[in-house]
Amino acid sequence: MLEDRERAPLYEALVAHDKLNMHAFHVPGHKQRPIEGDAQAIAYYDKLLSLDVTELSDTDDLHHPEGPLVEAQQLAANCWGAEETRFLVGGSTSGNLAMIIGLCHPGDLVIVQRNVHKSMVHGIMMAGARAVLLPPDIDSASGLATVPAESLLRASLERYPEAKAVILSSPNYYGMSSDLKPLIQAAHSFGIPVLIDEAHGPHFGLHPLFPQSALQAGADVAVQSTHKMLSAMTMGAMLHMQGNRLPRPSIRQALTMVQSSSPSFPIMGSLDLARWQLHTQGEKAFISPLEAVNLATKGLNDTSIRAIGYGEYASSNISYDPLKLVLFDATFTLSGFELKDELLHRKCVAEMADSTYVVMAFGTGSTKEDGECLSAALKAISDKISNKISGKSESNQAAHSISKQRIVNPYNGEITVPEPVFIGRKMEPTQAIRLEDSVGSISAEWVIPYPPGIPVLYPGETITSEIILQLQHWRHEGAQIQGAQDAELQYIQVQVDK
Repeated sequence: MLEDRERAPLYEALVAHDKLNMHAFHVPGHKQRPIEGDAQAIAYYDKLLSLDVTELSDTDDLHHPEGPLVEAQQLAANCWGAEETRFLVGGSTSGNLAMIIGLCHPGDLVIVQRNVHKSMVHGIMMAGARAVLLPPDIDSASGLATVPAESLLRASLERYPEAKAVILSSPNYYGMSSDLKPLIQAAHSFGIPVLIDEAHGPHFGLHPLFPQSALQAGADVAVQSTHKMLSAMTMGAMLHMQGNRLPRPSIRQALTMVQSSSPSFPIMGSLDLARWQLHTQGEKAFISPLEAVNLATKGLNDTSIRAIGYGEYASSNISYDPLKLVLFDATFTLSGFELKDELLHRKCVAEMADSTYVVMAFGTGSTKEDGECLSAALKAISDKISNKISGKSESNQAAHSISKQRIVNPYNGEITVPEPVFIGRKMEPTQAIRLEDSVGSISAEWVIPYPPGIPVLYPGETITSEIILQLQHWRHEGAQIQGAQDAELQYIQVQVDK
């Protein structure tokens, strides 16, 4: 088995095919050659295109693997501790769609974390399922959403024991995760499988400093974006399965529906190599990125910039991904968007930003030089902030207070099990009515206050007086509203009878 781990069977098959020097009379049209006459294209694409072939007798078929892809996927399952692993060339999106479509029939009910990725919602829509949308917990130290409380999930399972699945997303975009074991055990006590979008945690469980993986916590399915933090190419992801609660043949069939019949062999080869790196290097694969993070944070306390998960900004019940550095200006002079721009001017390109935070994502390709550059940039930005302010003025204290007000949990920890929602694919006739007059109407649009980025309303959800109070709260606090046609939330789009 050790010899197998040191091989990259699919990548090796692609290289071996290239060395045959065949004349290609098959797709793709570039025939493994870059654009003639373009020296720059040749320099960039020459080697990559030589691996960009199609399903041949010696390269295998993603949808009916019999050769190197079988071995590559088995090795991946061994690496991540799954019973079965499938390569994805459409990112985690394709895996999220497939596991829901493969599990659910029209009219089935699923229990879903309210702030899952939109691909999960699209999967529910495509399956024609109904969703019980559970609000997530809000971390008090950061104001960011995690997973729903165990008590709320248990109450939902007791009310809806017929649920086909519990669908969660962990870690969040900021690298934060709660203990999944109690949630998974609760679902399993009802015989219900747990499907987890673990897009941002493909490295979890692979180093002592990393949080536990979803599979280690007992999840039945975990979908990971291997490209996000490991060495696979963009759109390279994996779907891992274990246990006997799943209709695996149906999920495999769903994968053939949502993935291209002409999958990218360079992407699949890069998945094979990402697994090979972990099998051959083990924890050593993360020495460089962890060093980069340490260098970036070494002098952080001497600046006005702080990071979630460090010091007073850490919560005891949250696990933090050490490869996600979530930064913010503690003086609140700079918003997250402005801090992101300041970093960009200093050659540090962030993963994302919101109104408060900037996410810096490290990965297996991160270097010592990356960490040093970020450290210098943060010091320079802090110096620039210091030149603008003298200590924490009253206005800065007020800004801090306003920020904290905007990230309070509107759900107040109450155990209120929501009614199921059917999120249709077909656009129904709509009309705009005043928000205050919409009680009892069916929402025809998404309403997502940002922060915290949790949908308060889904299309197809009944508008209650409690929801209106929540929306009025966000409107009063000046939150940015996404999804709604009227960003001021004076009016809301509702469904009308045909």
